[in-house]
Amino acid sequence: MKFFNKLLRDEQGATAIEYGLIAALIAVAAITAMQSLGNELNTTFTTVSDTLETSNTD
Repeated sequence: MKFFNKLLRDEQGATAIEYGLIAALIAVAAITAMQSLGNELNTTFTTVSDTLETSNTD
């Protein structure tokens, strides 16, 4: 019985899980931001490329 009481009061595992969840949340936010930025950069470079092509053909 003492083992279970000691196990229930031990918070080291809970703290590790909390840090893991925070790290996962930060990773998801970073991936989402990078995907959005990547899409915007792709659109910008496509626009610049198209503009340069049309100006070179004139």
